[in-house]
Amino acid sequence: MALLHMIGPAARARGLACRVATVDHGLRPEARAEAERVAAACARLDLPHEILDWTGWDERGNLQDAARRARQALLADWARRHNLDAVALGHTRDDQAETVLMRLARGSGVDGLSGMAPARTAAGLLWLRPLLDLGRVELRDWLESRGIGWDEDPSNADIRFQRVRARRALTVLEPVGVTPNGLVATAERMALARAALEHLADTLSARAVHLAAGAVAIDQRALTEAPEETRLRLVSAALRWIAGSDYRPRIEALRAALAGASVRRRTLGGVVLETWRGTLWLSREVAATGPDAKPDALWDGRWQLSGPELSGAHVAALGERGMPLCPKWRELGLPRAALLASPAVWRGETLVAAPCAGEPGEWSARIVADFPYRVLPH
Repeated sequence: MALLHMIGPAARARGLACRVATVDHGLRPEARAEAERVAAACARLDLPHEILDWTGWDERGNLQDAARRARQALLADWARRHNLDAVALGHTRDDQAETVLMRLARGSGVDGLSGMAPARTAAGLLWLRPLLDLGRVELRDWLESRGIGWDEDPSNADIRFQRVRARRALTVLEPVGVTPNGLVATAERMALARAALEHLADTLSARAVHLAAGAVAIDQRALTEAPEETRLRLVSAALRWIAGSDYRPRIEALRAALAGASVRRRTLGGVVLETWRGTLWLSREVAATGPDAKPDALWDGRWQLSGPELSGAHVAALGERGMPLCPKWRELGLPRAALLASPAVWRGETLVAAPCAGEPGEWSARIVADFPYRVLPH
């Protein structure tokens, strides 16, 4: 509510388009009325408002994580639908401190302990957290001084959730010097360290990585000579890019996969790792590719294929059934695993085109997700 009343009038004063969305997760009967009160506040500010409904909870797994993912997806779709460039979220300094404490409990490294970023790019949008320097008490005081009310979410007192337990733990830890301000200061210093480590990984990538057929090729010698942190950071980023994952693999699993890739093919998180001709190749695992998609639609989270109008055509992995139909694939100088998982156009059981495997026909394939670091020209 504070974010709404701070940003709404400021955006209007600057001539910026501003819209508001509230996600109703459908988990509490009171949530609808709360969302409608936000709509009423937006009406008073003359701001367009929408309620976005989440209906995907299957009561399995981590509820708060599932809700967070759904919330981001719903907001991203909403923002794209309205041609918005950025989405502002209301996380506070207290949220930041709780996040750092929870990640410390999980044994997170530099990236995790750097906390939530004030600004980041994801799903083609800029995500902003303009209130990270302000605490909840300050925001409540600001609202009360202006006669603006708000709703308290009862889940913020539910000790089933780790964040609530972390919030309560902070009050116990303060006498020994673990305070929200101290944790936020730690996050700020870790963010500086993370930026330096990202620079090292970017430098290594710029001289050792090239992309081909959706796979990532890393010069084995350059990778081996790099510091372990840089090596793991670069490979982890490649794994996430290929698999479309939000999370880094566990460090033990990543080390084991890299060690195994030097002597035999290994898989990790839907990605195949293998050393071939002095290069570490990371390719999508065929069995992990996404469901079939229509041409021009996003396939496997990264690919978009374009071509002539063709009734009944769909995009799927080339796979074992398609490889024998691409006799030129050996001339491309690419490992077989990379081509197996590359996109192909099918019409029933008939292969129409395999743009990455030497049989493009009238079709082209492009990756719409940018690799996180600089790479060598292909």
